[in-house]
Amino acid sequence: MSNPVQIEAPEGVPFIDITREFDAPVAAVFAAHRDPALVARWMGPDGYETDMRAWDFRSGGSWEFAQTGAEQETYVFRGTFHTVRENELAIQTFEFLGFPDVVSVETLRFEDLGGRTRLRTHAVYPSLEARDGMVSSGMETGLTQGYARLDTIVAG
Repeated sequence: MSNPVQIEAPEGVPFIDITREFDAPVAAVFAAHRDPALVARWMGPDGYETDMRAWDFRSGGSWEFAQTGAEQETYVFRGTFHTVRENELAIQTFEFLGFPDVVSVETLRFEDLGGRTRLRTHAVYPSLEARDGMVSSGMETGLTQGYARLDTIVAG
């Protein structure tokens, strides 16, 4: 059974808070964020192929990937990893090139629950409009489906 994704977008502030638990140790969940081949398998909604163009999961690293759907529509995302601490934390920027110049800063915290993991993401957007655009973009579907695939990866 999949754990639910909790998404909170508090009124009046340009934040999104996402919480999801995994029935796997922190090291496994963190490794699935570090390894570009694994990220390509779970990131995003069902039915999309992910082309990892860059994935340097370390402090000061950068990333870029493209996702292509069944209708051959392609979406490109990129960012930088500002801080990465093994099995604990990743702070990154996130930009969807379909809306250039709108960059969010995301903090991912990997919390050890004694053999299970809680992943908390806090995303800060440059405006409420940008935050609301992300919320209405289908983000919840992509997160829910992607994290369900991540469950399978970390269980293996």
